[in-house]
Amino acid sequence: MPKVGRREFLQTAGALAPLALKAAQSKPRVIGANDRINIAVIGNGGRGFGVARTFHKIGSETGACRIAAVCDTWQRRVSQGKEAFGCEGTLDYREVIDRSDIDGVLIATPDHWHARIAIAAMERGKDVYVEKPMCHTVEEARDLVEAVGKTKRVLQVGSQTTSGDQWKKARKAIADGMIGPVIMSQGSYHRNSADGEWNWKIDPAASPDASGDDYIDWKTWLGPAPKRLWDAERFFRFRKYWDYSGGIATDLFYHVIAPLNLCWTEPEFPYKVMASGGIYAFRDREVPDTFHVVAEYARGHSLVLSSSMANSQHIPGLIRGKEASLIMVEHGYFESYSPTLAVRPERAASDEYKRKFGAEEIRIPVENIDTTRAHVENFLACMRSRQKPVLDVETGAKAQVLVSMSVMSYREGKVLYFDDKKWKVSEKPPKG
Repeated sequence: MPKVGRREFLQTAGALAPLALKAAQSKPRVIGANDRINIAVIGNGGRGFGVARTFHKIGSETGACRIAAVCDTWQRRVSQGKEAFGCEGTLDYREVIDRSDIDGVLIATPDHWHARIAIAAMERGKDVYVEKPMCHTVEEARDLVEAVGKTKRVLQVGSQTTSGDQWKKARKAIADGMIGPVIMSQGSYHRNSADGEWNWKIDPAASPDASGDDYIDWKTWLGPAPKRLWDAERFFRFRKYWDYSGGIATDLFYHVIAPLNLCWTEPEFPYKVMASGGIYAFRDREVPDTFHVVAEYARGHSLVLSSSMANSQHIPGLIRGKEASLIMVEHGYFESYSPTLAVRPERAASDEYKRKFGAEEIRIPVENIDTTRAHVENFLACMRSRQKPVLDVETGAKAQVLVSMSVMSYREGKVLYFDDKKWKVSEKPPKG
């Protein structure tokens, strides 16, 4: 992953100084209980368009919001968004975030643009719904936390599974002592396909040299990433390349570690991270098709994550305690729905535990809900109330540090440590 210093980051942001000066002269709109919220979509690909449709549906049914603008670096996606949502469109995200009538933005660009656009939008008074991963690097995670603190804007990270009922129930079970002290959490994300994960269809007509709907603004798409000649493979299949993604870690493991942070007594930064794996089946990529992470947390528990894009057999998603295990996902990955949670006591559970909870397995009912809709509705509600959303920037950063450090550990072949006081990754444990 490219190492971008704060000086370089600020220099890049400085290119937007004229817009920032203009935006600074106006205050963000105070949204009343009955006001319609105007949302702009920045990144109208498959994921962005899907979440935008949820915003659009909510707005059509309730009048709570509307899609007021759409932006993408591929003109075809701009045109599709304009037609689908009846809104304006542009290739330049700066035109969107500088509009005084835009209250919030949905950011669903490739990962390497998330932090830059989110910070620029918040500095212009916009609230932000940014798709997972929250950003691309540990340093960007810190910058986002600082930007939310400075601007007082609402930021929701778009890992929609965190709005599921199972995580609330799991958190309460752990808080109630139903598994005893947490020892270890585990999860997996396994898939398999003939062509390989992230090998999405390439439109052969689309390029920077084309015109009309086939035109792609390649220079803007690259943005802070290393400059390259036009490469359709990188544009359409960006998750296979380190410059724009962390592969399994950022695309899939974020969906595991974010809800686990909501289950634990409180969200935590990792203390120690180790990652391994490799490219075993699909040679057409830079990122591994098989990836594993082991992390340790300072309060005294561990995390084990397993994944392969070349085999679809999962490992149960659960949290192990000294007295019992809390099983959230028995036969699948963390995003899937389970009708109940299972609390399975240890044979060696204490007599005190058995007197309180019994020696038999306990089933906790879980409500089946549309988590994407619930996540979007939570964001809209927080835009009005100014409260923290389900997956706020601080919790999102704790998940981001884990996945970003796992990428660093894999690429560097090193065990890494994190000093959460200094936001520093190093090869030695932090002092104190």
